[in-house]
Amino acid sequence: MSNFYESVGGDATFRTIVHEFYKQVRTDDILGPMYPADDMEGAEDRLRWFLAQYWGGPQEFNEKRGHPRLRMRHARFRVDEAARDRWLELMGNALATIPREQLPDEHRAAMWDHMERVAHMLLNTPTHGGQQLR
Repeated sequence: MSNFYESVGGDATFRTIVHEFYKQVRTDDILGPMYPADDMEGAEDRLRWFLAQYWGGPQEFNEKRGHPRLRMRHARFRVDEAARDRWLELMGNALATIPREQLPDEHRAAMWDHMERVAHMLLNTPTHGGQQLR
């Protein structure tokens, strides 16, 4: 019996999703500045390790980085509603590159639910009606 990670194609699927996401981030006006231009490959690795581990793949993230501590790791970045929404938009585009045969609707929905929960959890700069609160 295979787990989620294996049933959607394992490393190849997660590598594609993350690569397609970061292809967009490189030139994005909101997210791009949050990432070090000289370490985009490292950023890809870290997100791929995290997602793979979460969905039942290798425990590379914990082995190489320790506990994910997502809120702490993202605290230095201004994650407002615009950043959250853009992250979700680009991640949605990345997921859309994976064929339905490889990532069936129920798996796609589960992954999207996780992406939304994490994106909402990482908000650290409240806004109201598009205006940053002080």
